[in-house]
Amino acid sequence: MKTKPGFTLRDICGEYIIVAEGLENIDFSNIISLNESSAYLWKKVEKMDSFTVEDLARFLTDEYEVDMKTAMADSEALAKQWLSVGVVSE
Repeated sequence: MKTKPGFTLRDICGEYIIVAEGLENIDFSNIISLNESSAYLWKKVEKMDSFTVEDLARFLTDEYEVDMKTAMADSEALAKQWLSVGVVSE
């Protein structure tokens, strides 16, 4: 997977959201809100050429006290969500 160009993580009054940059990307009907761990993952993957669900899980286990099974399940759910809203591509 890869993050799509034109989407940026912003901290707005303590709330993490992914916003579309540029006039062609403006669609206020689909604002993507992230919790702290999802925002952490976005910061990690937006710098990468590509990433996998396994990469997401590894980042979670490196940063948080979570087992790999839980990290994989959470990472799979997050990747599906990001794909469904169109902020990443396969």
